[in-house]
Amino acid sequence: MNKGIMYIMSTVVDGLIKVGITKTENYEQRMYHLEHNGYCNVTGLKRQFAIEVDEYAKKESLFKNLFERSRVADTELYSLDLEQVIQLLSSFEGTQIYPKNETKQEVFEKAADAVDSGELPDGLYRFSSTVKTEKGKEQVSGTLSIENGKLKVLKGAKVSSDNRISDGGYHEKRDSLSGIITDGILTEDCECTSVSMAVSIICGRNRNGWNEWKDSNGNLINTYRNKHLYSDENIK
Repeated sequence: MNKGIMYIMSTVVDGLIKVGITKTENYEQRMYHLEHNGYCNVTGLKRQFAIEVDEYAKKESLFKNLFERSRVADTELYSLDLEQVIQLLSSFEGTQIYPKNETKQEVFEKAADAVDSGELPDGLYRFSSTVKTEKGKEQVSGTLSIENGKLKVLKGAKVSSDNRISDGGYHEKRDSLSGIITDGILTEDCECTSVSMAVSIICGRNRNGWNEWKDSNGNLINTYRNKHLYSDENIK
């Protein structure tokens, strides 16, 4: 069959992604070129997901037809939510090419987590717990701000001294924060893609954020998941 790769790349422009195709044997070369040279005057391209599928050109054509209104002129750039597109492509039958350290199911679940996280009502959510580390038990805590679908762990969070996060993407994110953690305190706000990433960064190990973060009334945020009956009075 006519196999090839469909891929998704983020860009330096928030909310703008590139979705394209390439022959399997040309994938690495194509990624290198785009990451170093940009596309249509847009820079900062970074690979996010890639899957080898049958009839890849037809699938790309179908994608273009479905999202024509979100397409930027006659290009492969789209004004779409990155996680929603990853969720869509990861549901295709095929062989995942990127990321290499996660299964298709894990990628799909993370994308779904991020999509649902972005639908939480604006406000502040709080978390506190005790975790075991090489230094003994440590108290960790933090405040999560959500505004217009954007998630941030606010500075002042008490974070674990360990990084035992098994998820590759979350682990790398925590490592990247080493320069803004002083004596176990986060000294700058940290942007996150999901509630689970946020709590895992604080704890230094994988946690399901839907069972950890609470609103001002002490309700777990899992009560809001996939629900649209939000009450602003709960979120302060």
